[in-house]
Amino acid sequence: QEELIESGGGSVQTGGSLRLSCTSSGRTLSNWLTGWFRQPLGKEREFVATINWRAEPAYADSVKGRFTISRDDAENTVYLQMNNLEVEDTAVYYCASKWYTKSWSDTSSGAAWGKGILVTVSS
Repeated sequence: QEELIESGGGSVQTGGSLRLSCTSSGRTLSNWLTGWFRQPLGKEREFVATINWRAEPAYADSVKGRFTISRDDAENTVYLQMNNLEVEDTAVYYCASKWYTKSWSDTSSGAAWGKGILVTVSS
């Protein structure tokens, strides 16, 4: 069974940096649209960034210029480098992967989600 596994979360002060990693057992991430979402406490899940098969990134406006998504195909890992973190970035971050013509929630067509990892930014 294909799994997405996140790592690298933790606590940091405002202005600090963290790097999240997402690996997969059974799925070649470069073949799928893979990215990151986050869910602040008490709020809905929101898009953060994605990277496509051509390694082209897309970002939410709220993280542009601060976050960078990248991929290491040899390691089958997608990274989210988060710099200049703000208190508002505090959330559970999820790695997700889907086929291009399907929705993020369409698990019957291959969409997959990690269990999530907590990032806490304090002032």
